[in-house]
Amino acid sequence: MTNFLSTNWEAMTTNDWIGLILTVVIFILMIIAYFYVFKPGNREKLEAHRYIVMDEESSEEEKEDDR
Repeated sequence: MTNFLSTNWEAMTTNDWIGLILTVVIFILMIIAYFYVFKPGNREKLEAHRYIVMDEESSEEEKEDDR
């Protein structure tokens, strides 16, 4: 099993390294986002932006009606 999971680091190409680094960075950012979103202290801050998409759509419709 260890032979199957082993990695030949010397044989990795530039594209392999870029993919590895991007995967690790995105994984870390997802962990940070997870803890930020589910931290109870951030609830009020996030709830304030709950309907931001609908607010932007309604303001765009109002601008079109004014024309």
